[in-house]
Amino acid sequence: MKTLYLVRHAKASRDDPALPDRERPLDERGLHDAARMGKRLAKHHVKPDLIVSSPALRALTTAQRIAAEIDYPRKHVLVDDSLYAAHVEDLLAVIHDTDPKVERLMLCGHNPEFSALASRLAGASIDLATCALAAFDYDSRSWADVGTIEPARTAFDAPRS
Repeated sequence: MKTLYLVRHAKASRDDPALPDRERPLDERGLHDAARMGKRLAKHHVKPDLIVSSPALRALTTAQRIAAEIDYPRKHVLVDDSLYAAHVEDLLAVIHDTDPKVERLMLCGHNPEFSALASRLAGASIDLATCALAAFDYDSRSWADVGTIEPARTAFDAPRS
C-alpha cells in the first residue's frame, strides 16, 4: 500500500509586494492553520515516511510546522525545486521517482498545480483551499502506479472543515 498526501501551503502574506514570490512568508492565519492541520493529522496518526516541499518559504514553513506537530524531524523535510511552478507531469515525476521503500509520501506545494493533480488522481474536480490536504491510498508497491491506477481510498481535509 502506498499513501500520497498532497498539502497546499497555508495562507501567505501579501504585505510586501516587493518581496520575491519564493520569499513570501505565511501570514498569521497561515501559521495558525499549518499548526492546526499538523495537530489534526497527529490525532489521526498520520506519519509520512518522507515529506518533500517546494523551496518557496510559504510551502517550506507549512511543511515544517506540520512536521513539528506529527513528530517528524523538521530537518528531514526535503526541498525539491521541481515542486515550485510545476506542471502535473512534473509532480507525477517526483512521485514516480520516490524510493519504493517509502510507503507514505507527503508533498507540500502550490496551486493551481496541486488542485490539478488532486483532481486528476480523484477523477473529480478538486479545489484545495490553503493548507488543505488530499490523501490517496493505492493498492500497489510501486509509486509508478500513481496516476495510472485508481486510488483505493481518497480523503480530503482543510483547516476550516
